[in-house]
Amino acid sequence: MTDTKKIYFASDQHFGAPTPEKSFPREQKFVAWLDEVKKDAEAIFLLGDLFDFWFEYKTVVPKGFVRVLGKLAELRDSGIPIYFFIGNHDLWMDDYFEKELNIPVYHRPQEFTFNNKLFLIGHGDGLGPGDKGYKRMKKVFTNPFSKWLFRWLHPDVGVRLGQYLSVKNKLISGDEDVKFLGEENEWLVLYSKRKLETKHYDYFIFGHRHLPMTINVGENSKYINLGDWIGYFTYGVFDGKNFELKEFKN
Repeated sequence: MTDTKKIYFASDQHFGAPTPEKSFPREQKFVAWLDEVKKDAEAIFLLGDLFDFWFEYKTVVPKGFVRVLGKLAELRDSGIPIYFFIGNHDLWMDDYFEKELNIPVYHRPQEFTFNNKLFLIGHGDGLGPGDKGYKRMKKVFTNPFSKWLFRWLHPDVGVRLGQYLSVKNKLISGDEDVKFLGEENEWLVLYSKRKLETKHYDYFIFGHRHLPMTINVGENSKYINLGDWIGYFTYGVFDGKNFELKEFKN
């Protein structure tokens, strides 16, 4: 990294929820953020749930999101590296981003080193103790046979069904507030502490919880949750020395 460049992180935009019309202002705000950070971005990390539902047929992807996809293509074409980690709402992402946008897609947490600082980066779903019901469900949904069965649904049926089920998620529909559970009950905090038992990381960067958080999990180690672009509009920035959570107020 150079002294004038920064690395940016964002997660949980859930575009398309609860409806395309209500999601549209958030898409515009996110595009404005991309326009802002491109001025000094060394790289951009998107940590999942960019879409509230995403499924790739062999020749079809869900329509919409053209401004977001176009802006990502513009930034990639300008030479800015972008990395995408799938979340629990877009876990059926395949190779569309890689082939169309030249954006690598990761299905599990990955290590990155910036300025001698070691990062562990991922979406965060299904990590740590507990949440056994979701972990079982995820195994079913990511099974190649399940994807093959779903692909037999006509896109007009499959996409509408997927969007309906995704919006029924209590977090997105607004039926349930997300609350901090305390360090002893936050699964990603426990996961981070367990990882530190065998290896040192300077930063654990995750999304999924929809709550902006910075928590010390060890000596010189921090767990950071990026929040979301539904109620907080928060993002992370690493300037080569320090990591900071910020709110985009455009």
